[in-house]
Amino acid sequence: MDCEIIEEEDNRIRILLKDTDHAAVNALRRTMIADTPKMAIHQVRFTQSTEVTDDMIWETIGPIPDEVIAHRLAMTPIPSDTQDFSFEDECINCKDMVESQRGCPMCNIVYTCNVKGTPEGRAVKASDLEVFGDLSLSIPEEFGNITITKLYTGQMISLTAKAKKGYGRDHVKWQPVCGITFEVRQHAVLNDKKAAKSLWGLGLTVTEKDFGKNGRIEDIQMVDKVRADLHHVGPSTDLGRDFGDAITMEDIDGEFILSYETDGSMKARTVFELATASLGERFASLSGDLDIVL
Repeated sequence: MDCEIIEEEDNRIRILLKDTDHAAVNALRRTMIADTPKMAIHQVRFTQSTEVTDDMIWETIGPIPDEVIAHRLAMTPIPSDTQDFSFEDECINCKDMVESQRGCPMCNIVYTCNVKGTPEGRAVKASDLEVFGDLSLSIPEEFGNITITKLYTGQMISLTAKAKKGYGRDHVKWQPVCGITFEVRQHAVLNDKKAAKSLWGLGLTVTEKDFGKNGRIEDIQMVDKVRADLHHVGPSTDLGRDFGDAITMEDIDGEFILSYETDGSMKARTVFELATASLGERFASLSGDLDIVL
């Protein structure tokens, strides 16, 4: 399998995969979803208390249940340079402990949040989570506006949250990707120049010149534009009958386009690198087992 990056942003990517098939690409997709580890908040401890300051009584009573807050915290993107952290059951400091006692700087990230409400309402956001230790593990600024809850006068929240490393197959909060899809790569083919004039007459993105002398468009971005333009002359449109198959899309054997976004916990390229490495190790292990058996 060969790969080529078509488009890339920190949290979004499109990759062209060549010399492969549906099964291999789907295995890679499933590995990204289920077998690529990341950090996520898995335990939240709420402090129940009452404070009196300047004749004002503050209580840890919020407008939504603690369980809902914990769920929102679990889905908040946590910086996930997973190579710096161990799984709790593999951590040299914690693996021999009972599960309830596990957790150290080598396998956990600890966050605290202490906020009081205001008369007009104080939104508690992801940026209010203060990391205990390395500041590089703070919630990324671009996700700081994620709202956790909202507090008014007399209400406050005090909690400690722990994030640990896990797999998406165990819980969706550990899935680093979302909206992951793949499709067969296609070329646009001009079959009937006369019938295609009904499309050119609309003055959309693609023109006859884009098809060149061989009547084909192979560039992936241009093919995307052709596909979008064809919606205006499809079978359900007034122009569909005259247009017919003037332009068709041709599948390219062995080539696929993989597209996905991350939840913000790690870069899109990092997810791909981790997934391919994980899948390669599993295939190598399976191959070794087959050699022994056969």
